Amino acid sequence: MTGPDSKSTRRKRRLSTITWGAIPVVLLAGLVTVDRIPGTDISLTVPYAAQGPGPTFNTLGDVDGEPVIQIDGAETDQTSGNLNMTTVSVRTNMTLAQALGRWLLTDDSLVPIEQIIPPNVSEEEMQQSNEEAFVSSEASATVAAMNYLGRPTLVVVHDTVEDSAADGVIQANDIITSVDGADVTQPGKVQEIVRAKAPGDTVELGISRGDERLTEIIALGEHPEDPSIPLLGITMTSEPADDVSVSYNLNDIGGPSAGMIFSLAVIDKLSDGELNGGKFVAGSGTISEDGTVGPVGGVEHKVIAAKEAGAELFLAPADNCANALSSDTGDMVIASVNTLDDAVTAMEAFANGDEVATCR
Repeated sequence: MTGPDSKSTRRKRRLSTITWGAIPVVLLAGLVTVDRIPGTDISLTVPYAAQGPGPTFNTLGDVDGEPVIQIDGAETDQTSGNLNMTTVSVRTNMTLAQALGRWLLTDDSLVPIEQIIPPNVSEEEMQQSNEEAFVSSEASATVAAMNYLGRPTLVVVHDTVEDSAADGVIQANDIITSVDGADVTQPGKVQEIVRAKAPGDTVELGISRGDERLTEIIALGEHPEDPSIPLLGITMTSEPADDVSVSYNLNDIGGPSAGMIFSLAVIDKLSDGELNGGKFVAGSGTISEDGTVGPVGGVEHKVIAAKEAGAELFLAPADNCANALSSDTGDMVIASVNTLDDAVTAMEAFANGDEVATCR
């Protein structure tokens, strides 16, 4: 004899719970994919972005069949191990359900969308700005590496901004040899002279274009985000002046935070020995032409990405140490660096089993 709590009755109750419980899950899956009220232009997205660990790339290795960093015109030294740049994945245009899902089920953090895309700036403009920052970081990385190695450099035009003062006057691959009569060998010097002026002022550029030597006088425009800032409208890279060419083959990545790792990889390829001692090193940090390492965003997520990739040592800007230590780093050592020299010293110490200046 069976009563109201028999196995048969309990089985029916479980089946009923599972069946009805599936309905809100199906509905939720549908709501997650809807970012507007059907039939209207009313958005259902939230004003937040999700940040999480992004992919990492070994700058000593290859990507899509090409070296991440290609150096031509000079003999390069054998490298081994890893020297990984790290990234942050960013998700925008999320519904409330998607945002809550990222927050509850992943290591992502939610931040106000203004921290990712400033007000009155479109996603397209932000993407262009990030691409320009990435190109600029490549140029700074090359200059910093050449300075570290004692090699001379040239300022090369990467591209011009459409409808800017330089558009139609300056061309990609032009070499800028002087600004207002002063010789220049680094992109930062060009920027310094231009930014000391005002919109409408003129600037005189000495240009080397193939076998031609040109002088161009250009009236500066206004920066679209701040009309008080003068805009020439070019992006610049730097190349060694001794027929050595450095090119970077990573696409669809923006921002300046790979600069330090790029610079270290160039140094490693052009100098004897292995900076990383064959170890798995990762990191993040901006780089100035003088070798100063600057802070970056999302370090807590980059540390997680590096740890999951197998890194043994993470190079973190000193100003990011608190955020770097906020994540579970396990046995991975977090080195505190202020300069390119600090980063090289940290790698050498770690490879030799010596004490490393760590984040505390």
